[in-house]
Amino acid sequence: MSHGVLYLLTCFSTLGAGVVAGILFAFSAFVMKALARLPPAQGILAMQSINVEAVTPAFMSVLFGTALASVVVAGSAVLSWEKPGSRYLLLGGVLYVVGVIGVTAVFNVPRNSALAGLDPTRAEAASLWARYVSTWTAWNHVRMVSALGAAAAYLLALRNNG
Repeated sequence: MSHGVLYLLTCFSTLGAGVVAGILFAFSAFVMKALARLPPAQGILAMQSINVEAVTPAFMSVLFGTALASVVVAGSAVLSWEKPGSRYLLLGGVLYVVGVIGVTAVFNVPRNSALAGLDPTRAEAASLWARYVSTWTAWNHVRMVSALGAAAAYLLALRNNG
C-alpha cells in the first residue's frame, strides 16, 4: 500500500472515529438522560423509533466504513511495525473495531433488539426500560471512549508520520 493511500485511510479513520465519538457522546451526555425523564412508555417508543431511524446509509457508512478503514490501517501497521506511528495505528484500529463495533454487536444491538419487541403497555415495561437505559448507556460510554481514543491514536500516528 502506498504511503498516500495509508495516509488517506488514516485521515478517514480519524474523522470517522471522531464523528462516531460525537454521536455516541450525544447519547451518553443528554439523549438517554432526556429519554429516561419521559414516562417509560414514551421513552420506550422514542428509543424504538431512534433505533429504526439510526439504520441509515449515511450512519452505517460512517460506522462500518471507519471499521473497514481501521482494519486496513491496523493491518498495515502490523506489516510495517518498524515505521513511526505504527503502534498508534494498531491501537486506533483495535480501539475502534473492538471497542466500538464489538461492543455494539455484543452489548448494544441485543438490547436494542429486545427493546424492539417490548410492548410499552406491559406491566413490567417500566422496570425493563430502567434497566435498558442503565445498561445501554453504560456500554455506550465504553463505545464513546473507544471511538475518541481511536481518533486520538490516529492523530498521534499522523503526527509521528508527518
